[in-house]
Amino acid sequence: MSDDDGLLDRVLYAYVTRVSGRTVALTALALYPGIGLALPLALGWSDSWLVAMNLLGVSFAAALSLVWLAIQLQASHRRHLLDWTTNLRLVNSEEFEWLVGEVFRREGWSVKETGSQAGPDGNIDLVLTKGRNRRFVQCKRWQSWQIPIDEIRSFAGAVHREGGKAADGIFVTLSTFNGHATSEARKFGMTLIDGRELYNRAEAVRRIEPCPVCARPMLLDRSAHGWWFRCTTRGCRGKRDLDADAARVVDLLTQPPATPATPAVHD
Repeated sequence: MSDDDGLLDRVLYAYVTRVSGRTVALTALALYPGIGLALPLALGWSDSWLVAMNLLGVSFAAALSLVWLAIQLQASHRRHLLDWTTNLRLVNSEEFEWLVGEVFRREGWSVKETGSQAGPDGNIDLVLTKGRNRRFVQCKRWQSWQIPIDEIRSFAGAVHREGGKAADGIFVTLSTFNGHATSEARKFGMTLIDGRELYNRAEAVRRIEPCPVCARPMLLDRSAHGWWFRCTTRGCRGKRDLDADAARVVDLLTQPPATPATPAVHD
């Protein structure tokens, strides 16, 4: 990909993430008659230029629509990843960052993913904003090793480089933190979220459906026979077949859940 292509992708991404879907659709519809017809006709350009601008208008409209669609699909995947994944250890590193971001998003934060699987990300994977509050998140999908003090210090330095204070940092892992790391984070005022707390927070914001048998939460699932809810309580065989409720399935797959109460994060 050339630098120009990369710049265009960044411009389109920045635009579609700042406006509504309706605005994106209206912009895409306006690009063809605007660039492809009105502009060359108003300037009296030749037929060859008219054809070229027609192609340019169509291309820009298509690119804008595809970027918007890709973002919607990614957002849908993040929501489904959180709702359907009961074993967080099964997700890969990129999915782990998405899942953590979706947890914070449902807790009421605006989330910007800044981590990169293809290169260094400066120890900052997510930037959270809520009003005037800003937080920086590092996600470590470690499972067997405790997070050491060096990781806490490195993350604190990264937060400072981004213009924040160490207390603005939130370190999230599937593992745990050793005693030295916990003490250092306490000195900084940094928030630590280990695997147990992350699981509890994910459970708190998952979209739930009450079981018709035990009234405990059910999860959306899919089999060869179609979509259905299954009870998550051990020993309970409660479920709900959704084959006859296609509208409910579409709603569950496309609409974000209501925002619940926000767990404590240092403000």
